[in-house]
Amino acid sequence: MRRLLTFARLKWSSFAHSAVYTVLLVVWLVPGLAGLEAVFGMAHGVGWIAMSLACIVALRLRVIDLRLAVAVAVLGGIGPFIGSYEFVRQSRRRPAAAADPAAHEFA
Repeated sequence: MRRLLTFARLKWSSFAHSAVYTVLLVVWLVPGLAGLEAVFGMAHGVGWIAMSLACIVALRLRVIDLRLAVAVAVLGGIGPFIGSYEFVRQSRRRPAAAADPAAHEFA
């Protein structure tokens, strides 16, 4: 399972979920696109559930930390951009943490 749930795969899945959510927001603002709104609304809902479950498992496997799991699983239903931002933030910190053997690393 650890091979499937890598930090990079979760990060790119979060970006894809944020893209779906962006399209949902645009479609929601344009009148007359109820069909597309339903499709992207369902994609966002299913995507959020899948991301939440994956992040809970990844947290238990220590692939990601609690802050990132909460950003995706709790706040991701409202705005998945928070989870994507947290992935970017932690991606920038990981190379520095890997260089310091005393740093606490989750991957």
